[in-house]
Amino acid sequence: MRVGVLTGGGDCPGLNAVIRAVVRKGVAEYGYEFLGFRDGWRGPLENVTSALGIPQVRGILPRGGTVLGSSRTNPFTVEGGVEQIKANLQVNGVDALIAIGGEDTLGVATKLADLEVDVVGVPKTIDNDLGGTDFTFGFDTAVNIATEAIDRLHTTAESHHRVLVVEVMGRHAGWIALHSGIAGGANIILIPEQPFDIEHVCKLVEQRFQLQYAPIIVVAEGAVPAEGDMAMVTGDVDAFGHVRLGGIGDRLAREIEVRTGKEARAVVLGHIQRGGTPTAFDRWLATRFGLHAIEAVHDGDFGKMVALRGTDIVRVDLVEGTGQLKTVSPSLYAEAEVLFG
Repeated sequence: MRVGVLTGGGDCPGLNAVIRAVVRKGVAEYGYEFLGFRDGWRGPLENVTSALGIPQVRGILPRGGTVLGSSRTNPFTVEGGVEQIKANLQVNGVDALIAIGGEDTLGVATKLADLEVDVVGVPKTIDNDLGGTDFTFGFDTAVNIATEAIDRLHTTAESHHRVLVVEVMGRHAGWIALHSGIAGGANIILIPEQPFDIEHVCKLVEQRFQLQYAPIIVVAEGAVPAEGDMAMVTGDVDAFGHVRLGGIGDRLAREIEVRTGKEARAVVLGHIQRGGTPTAFDRWLATRFGLHAIEAVHDGDFGKMVALRGTDIVRVDLVEGTGQLKTVSPSLYAEAEVLFG
């Protein structure tokens, strides 16, 4: 049996750990051959491949990014794209495909599964917003990076008596902001699920200064004021129709300065959050996902996604991962609000 492997969407710490686990178990236990498809769905669409075997996965466990490359190519926006993918899989003798990615990558995998392509999905996103799984790999690394940044910013905020607004990733879900904000001792956390009142934010800022401390505000890139829209860098959209976000941190810092008279600065962590070496937890989770993904292929259990439930890895329908985003509940956010100010 020959199995194709691809990684799509934004790069994420732990991708290489999945690839390594898939190949090592597939070769050792089942005697499978593997073929890497380059740059997400562009690989099977344009027949861009690379060798993928034991020699290619040696030493990649601690590496960030993905040795297979990635892209945001959407074959369903390309005329004849699905037919081309099917043809290229057949030409390469690929019997099954493992797609490692987030909402968009697995969304394509779901549609292909409905069109009788044998595919198994592995959930990946630093935002931790995919349904069907308790956690996704990459999230823990992103939270740790953001937390370290917040820890460092506390000292400069106190030294200069200024407000520091830390913008983290999170288009539609505030998991990174919530976890890193709590872990880093932020005074205010703003997330997309809870539109914020700028007047209330400024009131909390002033209260913090009255206590002789400088405020740290953590804001997810998709956070919005109670009256307003998401701040956009440009009006550009990607192949899946997502607007490029960014700028809420700068906008918030300017508003705070105008309304309170306090000096405020924005720090945008951006792609730093998803680059570099994965944490031990992400290596562990990604490895387990890979081991169970190739097992699903061996069982012929296609149209499924591996998922973490408690401490167990289970299989769920692909649509569970993409049908509905997993967002921060009001009750969970309320726990953090006790610490604001």
